[in-house]
Amino acid sequence: MAYIRLENASLTFHIRRTAGVGLKDYVIKQLFRRSKNPPMEVRALQNINLNIDAGTRLGVVGHNGAGKSTFLKLLAGVYPVTSGRVVVNGRISSLFDINLGFEMESNGWENIQFRGLLQGETPKSIRAKAPAIAEFTELGDFLNGPIRHYSAGMLVRLAFSVATAVEPEILLVDESLSAGDLAFQAKAKKRIHELCDRAELVVLVSHDLAAIQNLCNRAIWLDRGQLRMQGEPGEVVEAYREYQIQKGIGKPGQDKGFAANKADESVRKPATLESSAVAHGASNEKRTAA
Repeated sequence: MAYIRLENASLTFHIRRTAGVGLKDYVIKQLFRRSKNPPMEVRALQNINLNIDAGTRLGVVGHNGAGKSTFLKLLAGVYPVTSGRVVVNGRISSLFDINLGFEMESNGWENIQFRGLLQGETPKSIRAKAPAIAEFTELGDFLNGPIRHYSAGMLVRLAFSVATAVEPEILLVDESLSAGDLAFQAKAKKRIHELCDRAELVVLVSHDLAAIQNLCNRAIWLDRGQLRMQGEPGEVVEAYREYQIQKGIGKPGQDKGFAANKADESVRKPATLESSAVAHGASNEKRTAA
């Protein structure tokens, strides 16, 4: 049975104020000196205590920079906890950064194989799923050509189609992911709903507060890396809306819909196959800070 446990889980990043400088500036400006380039401590998540059991559809709300996407990546094992403990029991399927892991010189069919294997499929199972994935992309003969010639929208179609061809136990969804043009977005929304119905446990990050209320049976509110509230979706959403109004951040009715971002805003530079494997592999583990 799938479940997730977080016990005083914290994640802290240590970064330099000045980064990515050349050797000349590094030496002349003496950026090697701590006084010239002091480290910064960014507390992305702080002392999160949470139990998520099978059957839970957990919605996560919060303003930009509150730690929502970082929270998903912590659950997926992309980031190790700095302190505390994260226990995950069940196979994780992650729907965020879906463009990671593409081989730009390979064709669409080959990338379906590559991405499927990274998501935990066997060669036999991904071969069986490949025709249905190809049909869902609606790319036709373009699948026979190298994906470096694909447009941004075509890449998103391919990435989304492969990423959602899973049988998840634990499904982590960042709703900011885009799924191509308006016609394809309707298919993408339906596919996400079907995945949520099949998964044992779902964690959904979204700015669409109506979707949180309609799809989830539990919700949490993250604020500056801290768990500010948890409970029934209606109660959490209402409290979050009131906070937005008080701060002048937004008003009811301004929530963004599912997959409303432009396709070209979601496409990022493809990473290596190794980095993608971390985010999309099976998970049945305990992660404790050293």
